[in-house]
Amino acid sequence: MIVTRFAPSPTGLLHLGHAFAALIAFDTARNAGGRFLLRMEDIDRGRCRAEFEEAILEGLSWLGLEWERPVLRQSEQFEDYEKALNVLEHKGLLYPCFCTRKEIASEIERASAAPHFSPQGLEGPLYPGTCRGLSKAEREERIASGAPYALRFDIEKASAICGSLSFKEGGCGPNGETGEQSVQPELLGDVVLARKQMPASYHLAVVVDDARQGVTLVTRGEDLFFATHIQRLLQCLLELPEPAYAHHKLITDGAGKKFSKRDKSVTLRALREKGLSANDIRTQLGLVSA
Repeated sequence: MIVTRFAPSPTGLLHLGHAFAALIAFDTARNAGGRFLLRMEDIDRGRCRAEFEEAILEGLSWLGLEWERPVLRQSEQFEDYEKALNVLEHKGLLYPCFCTRKEIASEIERASAAPHFSPQGLEGPLYPGTCRGLSKAEREERIASGAPYALRFDIEKASAICGSLSFKEGGCGPNGETGEQSVQPELLGDVVLARKQMPASYHLAVVVDDARQGVTLVTRGEDLFFATHIQRLLQCLLELPEPAYAHHKLITDGAGKKFSKRDKSVTLRALREKGLSANDIRTQLGLVSA
């Protein structure tokens, strides 16, 4: 049975891009006789608000979506994320990084003069691995001193454990990628998996949550296509089920810019107040009416 999900962050109002992603996930499950789930990615407690969660539920209901209860909330899953981090730490795949963003930028600038250096990753400049080679004693000394740090994922070690991996792309990536895809986690480098103020990064939380909810098909925007390379590696290491993926186009404005929560004019609430119906939204997004 196909199980899809929509996983918004309650940090603002839903806009047309959210509506498109939610409707794609809902329609895919409904048309296949499957299940549609909702998840609140509210792990960032500093930015998430109860009023935004209420607005999300209201907006999705207005669109005609129905989902299973209860809604999974990341803020209630911290214990599961900690267990996953412990597994990775036991395998020797995490290391503390004490670098500030400014220090990372400076290190990249210095290294960029070296021959064949390629500092750009798919999520911006690749972390240059400054803290990867610190000794155990150095790490312990810095932690004991109270220095802030993040936990980074050692991609090279992790890839050596799992070997060759792939994932099924039933949609289309930003460069036309479709079908069986070879996993290349080095494209994103040693990503952060946790910080003191953030018990799990998006990459870690999403694989734990999808496994917990039994998601079999991840539908989401093409901007997250390359995140799949990291997430597939984490699934291997944590021995979690591998869902299929179907990335879809992004909804953009007239200038080709992706909508953001700052675009008040394209929020579902604003469009509803203008008198548009749920079917009007579907038509505007190029989707079949319910």
